[in-house]
This record gives sequence, C-alpha cells and structure tokens, in this order.
Amino acid sequence: MLRLTEIRLPLDHDQEDLKNAIIDALRINPCDLKDFTIFKRSYDARKKSAVLFVYTLDVETEKEEAILADMDSFPNVRKSPDQTFEFTIRAKPFLKERPIVVGSGPCGYFAALALAQMGYNPLVLERGKPVKERAADTFGFWKKGTLNPESNVQFGEGGAGTFSDGKLHTQIKDREFMGRKVLAELINAGAPPEIAYISKPHIGTFKLIGVVENLRNTIQSLGGEIRFGAKVEEIMIRNGRTWGVRLLTGEEILSSHVILAVGHSARDTYYMLHHKGVAMEPKPFSIGLRIEHPQELINRRRLGNNKGNKVLGAADYKFVHHAKNGRSVYTFCMCPGGRVVAAASEKGGIVTNGMSQYARDEWNANSALVVGVDSRDFPEGPLGGVEFQRQWEQKAFEAGGGDYSAPAQLVGDFLKDRPSTGIGSVTASYKPGIKIGDLSQCLPGYVINAIKEAIPEFDRKINGFAMADALLTGVETRTSSPVRILRGPRCESVNTKGLFPAGEGAGYAGGILSSAMDGIKVAQEVAKDVNNNN
Repeated sequence: MLRLTEIRLPLDHDQEDLKNAIIDALRINPCDLKDFTIFKRSYDARKKSAVLFVYTLDVETEKEEAILADMDSFPNVRKSPDQTFEFTIRAKPFLKERPIVVGSGPCGYFAALALAQMGYNPLVLERGKPVKERAADTFGFWKKGTLNPESNVQFGEGGAGTFSDGKLHTQIKDREFMGRKVLAELINAGAPPEIAYISKPHIGTFKLIGVVENLRNTIQSLGGEIRFGAKVEEIMIRNGRTWGVRLLTGEEILSSHVILAVGHSARDTYYMLHHKGVAMEPKPFSIGLRIEHPQELINRRRLGNNKGNKVLGAADYKFVHHAKNGRSVYTFCMCPGGRVVAAASEKGGIVTNGMSQYARDEWNANSALVVGVDSRDFPEGPLGGVEFQRQWEQKAFEAGGGDYSAPAQLVGDFLKDRPSTGIGSVTASYKPGIKIGDLSQCLPGYVINAIKEAIPEFDRKINGFAMADALLTGVETRTSSPVRILRGPRCESVNTKGLFPAGEGAGYAGGILSSAMDGIKVAQEVAKDVNNNN
C-alpha cells in the first residue's frame, strides 16, 4: 500500500473526482488503481471563497514497486506504515485471580476490554449507574436542580466524556497505534465510521450512550464482569502491596492487581489514597468560564459563503493568548452547535462543561475560556488543587443563588467591569438556569484579568468574538485532574505494588481518546505482571 498525502478537492467533489485525483497524482492508468481507503480528511478554510478538503489516502496499485523505486518524482507518496495493533500477551491457563478495574469511563472500559481480549476476565467496579439510568439522573438535574452525587456528569458508566462533545482527537504520540485500535473498537460498538478518518472526530452524547452500552456488552461477552453501585471506599494495602478493595457496603474483594481509573472528579478517592500513603502530587490544570455565541456567527466568520454546508458542519475554533500577567489563556473543549451544561458532582458547588450532539445543530457555540493554574496558587499539600477547585465552585454556587443556577454576565459588561442586569440576543443554554450579574468574585483576580485581556485578542481572529451580547457562564474548574498519582515506567504506583493509576483521573491523560489509550497501555502492564506472578 502507498500513503498519498495532500490531495486537495473542492467541497462538492464526488467519489469519482477523488479517484481521478489519485490517478493523476500517481500518474497511473485507471486500470492500475486497485483500491483505496481514506486515512485522514480535513479541510483548509484559509481562503473562505475556496474551502478545500485535504485527503491522506492509502492506495493499492499495480504500479507500487515502480513508484517506490522513483520516490523523488513523488514527494507526496511513501509506503503505508503497518498500523495494526496486536496484543503480544495472553493469559496463562488457570489464573489464580482476576484484575480489578475501578471506574467505567473510557480509561476503565478500554483497560477492561483489553484485559478481556487477552483472556484475564476483569472485574469492573463502578460507583455510579448504567449509562441510561445515569442519563436520566443527569437530565433530571438539569431540569429540576436535584443533584445525585453518585450519578451525574462526572460519575457513572461512560465517565465524564459521555456528556460532552465526544471529541476523539489527541496530540499525544501514538507509536503503537493504540489510538487506531480505540477508534476501531468504537466503530464496532456503533460509532459513525467516519471517526476513523475525519480530522476532529466526535460522536455526540446520544450516540455515545449506545456505544458505551455496546462496549459493556463486549466486555461481558469476553468474560469480564461489571458491577454498578459498587463504590470503592478503600484500597486495601499491606506492607506496601495492594491486596484488594473494600466497597462502601463493607464487602471485600481480593486481588493483587487494581487499575485505578476513577476520573478527574473522584475527590473522596484522592483523599482516601492520600490517607493510605499512596504517592501523589498536585498537578497543574486550568479554570475559567464558558462563553456562548450564536453558532451562525462562528460559521460565517470561519467558513464565509460555505457556512451551512452539511459536509463541513458547524465551525469550531481554537485560540491561545499569553497575557501580560504571565498567565496563558486558551479556549478549551469547544462545542459547536451545543450547550453549556451543569457538571457538578458535589452539593453546594457549580461546575460548567460543554456538550454537543452528533449533529451539532443547536443555536449556540460554546467553549471554555480557561487560565492555567498550578501549585503556587493552591493551598499546600498534594490535594491543594482539589481545595482550590472547591473554593471557586462554592463561590459560584453562592453567586448563582444557591439553587444550582449558574452566575452569568454579558461580555460587554464583563469587559467594562459592570454587573449585567439582563441577557441580550444570546439565549443562555445552561440548565437549571442562570443568575445574571457579576462574575468577578467567582474566580481569582489574575484569572479574570487574563480572560478580559484575551477576549479582544480573540476578537481579532473571529470578528464578533467580543460581541457585547455574548454570554459568559461560571465556573469551569474540571478541565483535568488536580492530582497526579505517581507511577513508574511500568505504570505501577511508585510506592504501592499492584496499584496501577491510569487515565485522566490519575493525571496521565486528557480526554476520551488519550484516556482510552492509557487504559490499554496500563492493561498490558497488568497482564505482564499477572503472568509473572501466576
């Protein structure tokens, strides 16, 4: 196979146009083209009057050897790399125990799937509910303001990523092609096939619910077991070695291999681990606000006359600004055609997040405007970041009126340091509702000032970003884990044998795809250790 890059075609091209472009690029006869698949498709919108699709393709041709022998004549061609992912480990017969996976988010489920595919019959313990029951609790919170601390945006089957845009891109290196495996498994579970090749793939919440259920069914069909409402209250440790877990019910489950994939909001688990002496440290993360604009504005500014093109879909953006106070401000988790959602997991706190459905066809675009924070900003100790998050979530709860309404302010008023008294042309999407006013007391002054400086700069890139009626909603605090649970090169805790911290909650991933990849990576290390000790 040949890897062919930089094939550019207009938006209205068809399959025959793509085929002809391949033939022209390789300078072959039509009969010499045997087959081709799309490896990646993105679009170039630098010229809004001529937006183009850009393809990378894997091509099978009778002329492969001749083309490879004359590579200087084909600068956009190379031999396709083998991107097949294969497990090199299999479970030995008559295993004495099965590994435990704590958490059923993308990291936990892909760790469990990998273990099941290798023959290790994992046990998954999830504190929350199955995804459909969890969805009912979450939507109920948004509608009525009644929070279930064990079943919400953060906790339950599928993890926090289920109630987001379902973004599946990452910037981490993937030398072992685990990312391709994750995408393939998601497609097998019902995700849209195009996530394998579009440049910024996403699934959307409603589709994710079905995908998560199918992943569960696959794990179970391969010998895995999944238990819901099974909150791990304690990792049992003796002489620096894990020997099992104790559930909230008092039940003890023995295993010398525990994968900890609890997500970035399992604060009670962090405190338990700290009390048990598991090595951890504070980790930098970011906090800020959600900003909403009319999606039509973003489409028009980014795509020009191509706005509304169904193939392109809703436009997005990604910006960074380095403020004068030394802080970096950036857009995070941009959700085209989506909504701002209530993502609290503790009573008495406000947390916002963004969500889109697969169609991305709602009225507003939203993203987080966040500012980096680190241990210099936190109270002392490994859990200082947790306390820092909680402090600002509680202040936002008070500013919102204490009923899970979120504090909000118009951008025009925010930039002029005056409270808002009503909303303008941008209707708030956040439920249970907003309380319009002043956001300046909901975040540290250096965060507020950095965001104020960044908004006009982002307006230079999208004219209208600083529109007076754009709406800011607070607060966004759960961008990533505030803790890193220290692990060695084999993914095992540096001071607790048999404990394998994994994914975003342990501080080793950021998003659905990287969390799932880390789950597979950790599962392979667990499999090696189980075999060595069996």
